[in-house]
Amino acid sequence: MTIPLPLLFVAAALAYLSWRGSAAPAGAPSLPPIGPPGLAPPGAPATPAAGGVTLFRVAPWLLVAWLAFSHFQKPERPDVPPAPAPVVGLDLRGKFVGVEAPSDASITAEIMAALADAIAYDATLPEPRLRTGQAFAELRTAAREYRTAGVRLGDRQPLARDAIATHLEQAVGTDGGPVDAAGRERWVKAFREVSAAARAAIGR
Repeated sequence: MTIPLPLLFVAAALAYLSWRGSAAPAGAPSLPPIGPPGLAPPGAPATPAAGGVTLFRVAPWLLVAWLAFSHFQKPERPDVPPAPAPVVGLDLRGKFVGVEAPSDASITAEIMAALADAIAYDATLPEPRLRTGQAFAELRTAAREYRTAGVRLGDRQPLARDAIATHLEQAVGTDGGPVDAAGRERWVKAFREVSAAARAAIGR
């Protein structure tokens, strides 16, 4: 617990004034004691008891004692940052390595997002062109080749490649046959998940 500096100044000032009051010269007027005056004949002025304790003299010392007790009773502890939230689903952090890691992750995110958009758009056509799992896989290969001019990112990033392959296999399977509307939605969702994981791998 940190004691506010202004409060310390107030306590010190009150203590000083109390000390000055207790050291007043003989004959100086004094404050009456706390509580009712002693029994005296009616009409007689109340006379302070010798050595009477006043609230003005005691209060600052009580305040100082309370501040000291509070300070030592609750020692300060450094703030502990909250633990990072656990990753749900595909996690590609640490899977892109080497000097090309940021670029490769960015390209992967771009390709997968474009594939998801293309498959979702194809579903709106009167006669969709992409009707099978094999067609989706071939579209993915063509998109990667055109975007990277033939460079195989998987050869350069095997950890990311294997993690993505496992995720897609679990999400959409390996069947290259016809795909219904629900299956198409799974492909779109899976590609978007890969794109988001690739962006997260480079903090985007």
